[in-house]
Amino acid sequence: MRILICCIGRMKAGAERELVARYLDRAKAGGRALGLSGFDVSEHAESSARRPEDRMAEEGGALLSAVPPGARLCLLDPRGKSLTSEDFAARIGRERDSGTGAFACFIGGADGLSPQVREKADLLLSFGAATFPHQLVRVMLAEQIYRATTILSGHPYHRA
Repeated sequence: MRILICCIGRMKAGAERELVARYLDRAKAGGRALGLSGFDVSEHAESSARRPEDRMAEEGGALLSAVPPGARLCLLDPRGKSLTSEDFAARIGRERDSGTGAFACFIGGADGLSPQVREKADLLLSFGAATFPHQLVRVMLAEQIYRATTILSGHPYHRA
């Protein structure tokens, strides 16, 4: 199963980009034996529409166009569920075991994700009630994906 991170906005060179790359490289190395692949990031331009609703619709369309048909959608959303790392790993494992071809995680723009995109979600995931910068959310997601591969493989990286 392919793991995809689809984001609105482009991350500049720097520490955050390096951390995302480091965690996804680690996930790639450990994920192969688990039947996980890809660990790709697709970045999409922020909409320049005037109204927030129009921006969210355009950005949502861009994100949806980046995933193959039948992909399971995990949307980062402050109104979503707060899962433990073990629960997130188990979710990825169940999707893989059920034959899902791709598991795509969406990080929306400054206005969030449109209700139409949120309705398509298989999982609304929250990293808590606090607001985090987009770059840090991407790092946190990449780390949780890497952590999921270590949990699924029994690697000692994750110590609860």
